Amino acid sequence: MVSSEYERRIAARFAIFDQDGNGYIDREDFYGAAKALLGEFAVAARSDKGQALYGGAEAFWQGMAGIADRDGDQRITREEFVGGAVKRLRDNPDRFAEIARPFLHAALDIADTDGDGAATLEEVTRVLTCLGAPEEVAHRAAGALDADEDGKVAETEVVPAFARYFTVPE
Repeated sequence: MVSSEYERRIAARFAIFDQDGNGYIDREDFYGAAKALLGEFAVAARSDKGQALYGGAEAFWQGMAGIADRDGDQRITREEFVGGAVKRLRDNPDRFAEIARPFLHAALDIADTDGDGAATLEEVTRVLTCLGAPEEVAHRAAGALDADEDGKVAETEVVPAFARYFTVPE
C-alpha cells in the first residue's frame, strides 16, 4: 500500500516534469524546459549546445515514455507516473540516471559559462529556478548538489542526486 506521504512526494515530482501544468507529462514539457534553459543562458537553439540540449530532452522524453506511458497516447498521466515510472525506477535508480544523463549533461554544459566542466552554485541555482524551483529551494538544492564542496557542480554529482530525488522510497 502506498502511503499518503509517499503520494505527496510523488505528486511534487510529477509537477516538476509537468512544466506547463496541464495535468500530464509530454514531449512539449521536455522541449519547454530546454527552451527555457536556452533563453536563461542566451544560447541559440541551433548552436551545438542548443542541439545537444534538445537531443537530451528528446532522449529523456523517450525514456520516460517507454517506462511510464502505459496506454501509448504520448502523454504520461499522474497515475502512469506513479504506477509506471516511479515504481519501476525505484528499484533501479541507475536506469533513471541513464535516461536523464543526456539532458543533464547538456544542461550543465549550457550552465557552465566558463567552460571548465562544472557549473557554479549560482549557475545551478539559475538552472533550477528556470525549471520552476522557487529561488530559495533552488539555492539550497544547488548547495546540496555540491557533494565535494568545491563551489561547483559536475555531472558526477548531479546525475546520481537527480536519480535519488526522483526514485523516492515508500
